[in-house]
Amino acid sequence: MKAIAIVQSNYIPWKGYFDIIGAVDEFVLYDDMQYTNRDWRNRNRIKTPQGVQWLTVPVKVKGKRNQAIRETEIADSKWRATHWTALYRNYRRAPHFTTIAEELEPFYRQMDYCGLSHLNRTLIEWVCEKLGINTRISNSWDYKLTGDKSERLADICLQAGGTEYISGPAARHYIDESVFSARRIRLRWADYSGYPTYPQLWGEFRHDVSILDLLFNCGKEAPRYMKFAALKMCPSEAEK
Repeated sequence: MKAIAIVQSNYIPWKGYFDIIGAVDEFVLYDDMQYTNRDWRNRNRIKTPQGVQWLTVPVKVKGKRNQAIRETEIADSKWRATHWTALYRNYRRAPHFTTIAEELEPFYRQMDYCGLSHLNRTLIEWVCEKLGINTRISNSWDYKLTGDKSERLADICLQAGGTEYISGPAARHYIDESVFSARRIRLRWADYSGYPTYPQLWGEFRHDVSILDLLFNCGKEAPRYMKFAALKMCPSEAEK
């Protein structure tokens, strides 16, 4: 059995994103999808003494009605210093900041990115390494894209040799489960409830922040506060 997930790339995503990566055998970055403003593709949140703060990567929106994420260029390089300064100021007191920052800072100080997809994938792969996730990551353009939303996802899954598809719960409102059952692909939904809390800076606990919060605060212990091992073994509803 081979489990597949197909999700748009996000900028320094939250832990639930990485739980899905860790629960599958192949994770397809679905960056042939349309870029959407004010979404997770180019921004995410961190904790600060004043509450959560958005870190947003400026991008060029060219007026194309269907500009794909993979076509989206980064507008300038000034954001890199701004984001790193924000991370330093708000996490320098975290127990594992020094260790994590030693590896993370070059991604902000030294590297150049040819587009939003490149930036997101680079950081996603680095985080997976830190979490001990060795899932294969591929791109949607590695496969032939046909059909409507559900058909396209199911067909990518088949082309990748998948027999099981794992999706985030937000997709329930648009995925047609019959499309997957017709292709004999088992469809499962990730469950984001019941996350344990961890030692976190700055007041009331927030789950809905970038994975960097967990890494800075917990370091090598970060996987203890995630669910990908359990999600990988969790049976489908039909098997319970």
